This record gives sequence, structure tokens and C-alpha cells, in this order.
Amino acid sequence: MEFGLFFNGYTPGPAAHDSEAEHLTLMREIEYATLADRYNWKYAWFGEHHALTEYSHMSAPEVVMPYVARATERIHLGSAIMNLSPRVNHPVRNAERVAMLDHITNNRYEWGTGRGAGSHEIASFNILDKNSTKAEWEEAIREIPRMWEQKDYQYEGEHFTVPTPHNILPKPYGIGHPPIWVACGNPPTFARAGELGIGAIAFNFEPIFAMKNRVDTYKEAIANCTEPLGQFKNDNIMMTNAVICLEDRDEARRIALGEGRGYQYTMVALYHDTMPVKEGAAVWPKHPPRIPNEEVLDQVIEAGLMLCGNPDEVCEQVERYQTVGCDQLVFGMPADGVAHEQVIEIIELFGTKVIPEFDTDPVHSTTRYRQQAKPRYPMFNNPPPDIQVDALPEHALIR
Repeated sequence: MEFGLFFNGYTPGPAAHDSEAEHLTLMREIEYATLADRYNWKYAWFGEHHALTEYSHMSAPEVVMPYVARATERIHLGSAIMNLSPRVNHPVRNAERVAMLDHITNNRYEWGTGRGAGSHEIASFNILDKNSTKAEWEEAIREIPRMWEQKDYQYEGEHFTVPTPHNILPKPYGIGHPPIWVACGNPPTFARAGELGIGAIAFNFEPIFAMKNRVDTYKEAIANCTEPLGQFKNDNIMMTNAVICLEDRDEARRIALGEGRGYQYTMVALYHDTMPVKEGAAVWPKHPPRIPNEEVLDQVIEAGLMLCGNPDEVCEQVERYQTVGCDQLVFGMPADGVAHEQVIEIIELFGTKVIPEFDTDPVHSTTRYRQQAKPRYPMFNNPPPDIQVDALPEHALIR
């Protein structure tokens, strides 16, 4: 099992309206991702959200990821998620951005996709029917891999068009293309991801063993996938959760029992109306339900709703995810109630004491899958033009 961190530009409370605090949040998340590269973490995922006050100020992760890539060597950087609606991002523009990130990160970019977090967010792009984005995703996700392979791409579709042949540039770097993922906010999307041969980004808002049916559905579908969407299958379920892993277990548990824990989820319940909200959840600005005592905290941990304690305890808790079939476990940072210095401790401690117990392969699973890539489309749809160029500058020659 592999491990990653998830960053959203989460800026709760009055800080969301203060420029210095907003800047500090964004720069600290860059610091966390850079630090994770030194401590065995394999993935750093960056959310993309628009106009979601407090919940996320990370609206342009394609700007952040190259910054982090320049300061790191090994960690993969993923979009979580890139909205594929042509009304938000034209598919040609997405194809260009993804291929450029593949070059800039030196094959360390993971292409997480989706249809948008909810009606409030997509309304900022004049999309008033949240259900309309599903068909747009289905169309765009099939065409972008073709753009990466063909030199005279042309398309007439229902939601976008490229009416004359164009060579969409750059092409992805080297063999294959970035691994493809989709956000699975609803149970049917797990099967769809498997059918398409792409990775599933899951959100663990319920007991871990309740997720097993979805994991099994995905694994069965991807095992039977004979024509993956891209050039290779990305057989991966990534699951998000919260972790408080400190040397001082009492301090970890104190944070878990603290006032304001669960505040972030009140905004998930407010904004993410394209996915089911757990029954009885507090919706912002209602007070999040507090874990009342140690006994209930133990029940929450046992259910797999969070990981909490010292490294030995957390190792035992991680095993539940392995049992269910999770391939990658990812933690949102910073979590409610966790101070900056404690985030750093969690990254270092979990990375050195927990990750080596579960991940002994130095190579990313997605790198191994990409090595199996095979082209799916002809390079040209039409006979290429027979053009001879009389002279080229010397530097234009391939070395």
C-alpha cells in the first residue's frame, strides 16, 4: 500500500478573509508537500476548487505543482480534481496542461479528473445544472488521450468541437501518458472507473468496512477491462482520511477530542451536493458534532473513520485499509485542530515509522503501470502532407 497527502488551501474562520493568513496557508501547504518528499510519501494531491470560502483556496494547482516539482525529487503530484467540463476548461486546454505538467514534473504528474464538487462551485462558470457535467466528463475523458497521440486531431461532438485538424502540443513526455484517475463521490462511479481502466479517488466519509463493496466492485470491473481508456490500466483505489500520528499519544487523542474537529466536513456537506452526505451531518454554519469522550473516540478509530495515536497504534489501524483492498491511503493536511509544528511531526513520524511497514517498493505503482503503455490510435487520421523544408537552423536537428 502507498501513501500520500491531500492539500486544499483549507483556510477556516476569519483567516479566510485575511490576505496574509491566506498566503501563509498556501505557502505552508507547499512546504508540507516538499517535506513529504524526504520522508517516504509517494503522492501529494492538490485539490482544485473555485469560490468555496474557507473550505478551499486552492484554485490553480497547475501553478503550484511545478513549484513543488522543482523542489522535490521523487514524490508524484496529482490534480484532485481537474474539472473536464468544456464550460470550465476546454478539453484541448486540459490536454495541453496535462502534457506540460508531465514534462515539467519529469513524469511525476497524476491526472485526477472529475465533474466538479457541487452546484455552488460550477455556478461560478455559469453552469446551473449540476447533472449536465456528467455527460461532459464522459465525452472529454475519451477524447483527451486521442489528442495526445494524434498529430491531426479533429472532432465534432455534443459538448465541444475541434473542427479542423490540429496537432495538440506538447505531447506527454516519453512512454505513455500521466496515469488517469476519476473522483468517485457516488457508488456507481467506482464500477465506471473500473470499466474504463482508470484509478478511483475515494472519500472515506463512512466506516472503512462499509467501503469494501465499492472496492470489490471496482476491482472486478477493472479486472474485466480489456480496452482501457488510455494506453494502460491504472489499477488503483486511493482513499482519503484523517490522521493524527504523534509520539505523544495523549496529545494526539486530545486533538481528536478537541473543539472544532469536524468543522471542515460541515463545508463538505454544504458545498459537495454531487455526492451523498452522511445522515445527520452538520451543515455549515451548524456546530460540528464533537467526539464526546475516550470511549467514543475508540469506536471512531475502530470504524476506520480516522487514524489516531502513536506510530505503533497507527500501524495497526492502517492494516484495516489494507484488508479492505485500498491501494493508496491519503490524508488531508492540515487537519482540524492540528498546529503547524504538529503537521510537520506527523509527516516526518508517519513517513519514517509507518510507511516503511507497508510500502517497501521504491517505485510508484503508477510508474510500473505506465511502463506497460501501448498506443491506441493511429498517428494520423488522414494521409500526412508531403512537405519538404529546404533549410532548418542548426539547433533544430535532433541530437
